[in-house]
Amino acid sequence: MPQLSWLQAEQTPNFPDTSMALSEPEGLLAAGGQLSINWLLSAYSKGIFPWYSDGEPILWWSPAPRMVLIPGKAHISRSLKKHFRSIDIEIRVNTCFSEVIKRCSKPRAKTDGTWIIEEMRDAYIDLHEAGWAHSIEVFQNQTLVGGLYGVGIDSVFYGESMFSDLTNASKYAFIALDEWAKNNQLSLIDCQLYNPYLESMGAKLISRNEFEQYLPIRETQLSFEKNQSLTTLLERAFF
Repeated sequence: MPQLSWLQAEQTPNFPDTSMALSEPEGLLAAGGQLSINWLLSAYSKGIFPWYSDGEPILWWSPAPRMVLIPGKAHISRSLKKHFRSIDIEIRVNTCFSEVIKRCSKPRAKTDGTWIIEEMRDAYIDLHEAGWAHSIEVFQNQTLVGGLYGVGIDSVFYGESMFSDLTNASKYAFIALDEWAKNNQLSLIDCQLYNPYLESMGAKLISRNEFEQYLPIRETQLSFEKNQSLTTLLERAFF
């Protein structure tokens, strides 16, 4: 029976093989380590991500099956098309990453807390400043109303969290990301865990073996252009 590995923070990242992940709780692989850029890049390159609550050690996960979106496969419903025609929004990239992750960290309805605690926010802001983490932002009348953030390595975007202060705003961020990923020949958008919301948007479950075939070959950054707008790409998806 697989045993949970404890990772020493003072050592270089050395994650166990993902086949050692526990079945209960599903996908838990290791504990300990740290949230430095080096550790996070090592984890994501292997399809591993951190997820834990305040007061817990850092917990590292590799769930199976894995929720993913193949670029270009986002589903746009007729009701969403109708809603899109009734609003005026703009999609931006990396203009307010810290604010996006702050909004994502707010407790959701029917929950008492958040897993995006301060040290997690600080770690992903460091990743962003180093060029590895990105935010897709939805603006209406120059006001941030929705968005998502994640980590980009080689041809994979690892989605982390999203928020909406306007109906469907996170869907528009997700579809804009999908269009950008398709146009830039990304191989995969990782959505991590099953979610009926994401399934309705076109995401699907695949096995760990299939998922790991998409993992980065090189540790290179995704190249969003400075001050890039994805509004035109989003409009193309709807029209």
